[in-house]
Amino acid sequence: MIAATEKAENGIKWMPKVPDHWQKIRVKNLFHEIEKRSASGKEDLLSVSQYTGVTLRKDSFEEGKEITNAKTLKGYKIVEKGDLVVNIMLAWNGCLGISKYNGITSPAYCVYRVNENYNPDYFGFLFSTSFYKGEFRKRSTGIIDSRLRLYSDAFFRIFCFVPPKDEQDGIVNLIMSEFNQINHFIQTKQRFIELLKEQRQSIITHAVTKGIDEKAKMKETVLGEIPEHWELRRLKFCLNEKLKYGANASGDYYNPSWYRYIRITDFTSAGTLDENNKLSLSPENGKDYELKDGDILLARSGATVGKSFQFRLVDRDERCCYAGYLIKASPNDEIILSDFLYYFTLSSNYENWKNSIFIKATIENISADKYANLLVTLPPIEEQKRILEHIKTETKNLDIAISKAEREIELMKEYSESMIAEAVMGKML
Repeated sequence: MIAATEKAENGIKWMPKVPDHWQKIRVKNLFHEIEKRSASGKEDLLSVSQYTGVTLRKDSFEEGKEITNAKTLKGYKIVEKGDLVVNIMLAWNGCLGISKYNGITSPAYCVYRVNENYNPDYFGFLFSTSFYKGEFRKRSTGIIDSRLRLYSDAFFRIFCFVPPKDEQDGIVNLIMSEFNQINHFIQTKQRFIELLKEQRQSIITHAVTKGIDEKAKMKETVLGEIPEHWELRRLKFCLNEKLKYGANASGDYYNPSWYRYIRITDFTSAGTLDENNKLSLSPENGKDYELKDGDILLARSGATVGKSFQFRLVDRDERCCYAGYLIKASPNDEIILSDFLYYFTLSSNYENWKNSIFIKATIENISADKYANLLVTLPPIEEQKRILEHIKTETKNLDIAISKAEREIELMKEYSESMIAEAVMGKML
């Protein structure tokens, strides 16, 4: 009995202080696992994300697009409204949520149903907090982050602090009321950012396709009017070497003496490299994919297909290579400057070209051969330099405004996380 009591105490000592009348109950006594499978696979397919919780997958796709590559969804797990869906591979990162929909989800996920007389939304908010994500990480098994798994037996051993049902309902209502105001603020800021980005793109597009000399004579081309003395040249004729796919090997833990393994997700919204969650490739696997200052990385598939990223060394003391779903373009600086090529890929001309590729394909994918035939405007080098200075001057204030608005959104999200934590601990009742 003493040993059992000590074990229970060890299981709850990580928990923050909550009102004395709240109970501390293991998950296994609150939830039970649902293993019901779809016989037809015709139900709505659900996704789960750390950012949006459980959503209808079709809402993330344009009309007419395939929502999954799976041949059949038979055998997918049945989900009902109020069920907790957990991506066991990313539970430690908050990839879970309470479903607002009936549907099906991946067989690799876990589906749990809370017992009667409890509010499932309360637990959805509780499990999204940093102290529970920390507990999920501790309870997950695996060597590195990408291999961690939170299995049901470990999940069931975790304790929850549980207020009376009426307080659960009150906490949920309070959070939802705050959420409405927070979401309104974020949506307003996001619309503002989109307008600023459209203005920024307009400045860039005009500069890299029509130049900055208003008196220049123009000529008609397939990209519209460009200055008469400019060239149009396919991307493959502007590079030091052929476009090259990245390493097929997957990155491992970070070793500073190896090659840092660059993924699309390593780039921030500002286009800089995130210094968190680094991965590496061994010298033998990374040496053939080494990045040089000014290389442009082009995404060939996935959610970021068609996006471009500029690699800058910025006094780095690490060697870097790049992932297999990226394509490297190394500009020949006697023909085109890296910054000019990068800005061209931010123009509406490039956007239109990218969309024309998608129209002709059933799957959004841009191969190296397609990128090689991209038509690029080519002013003389000295004129490219003047254009770049013009772009930097004209977009400086826009970049500052965008960064400020993005920071305000991040602060509001931080407030939201703090508000939820305070609420589920009973500090806002």
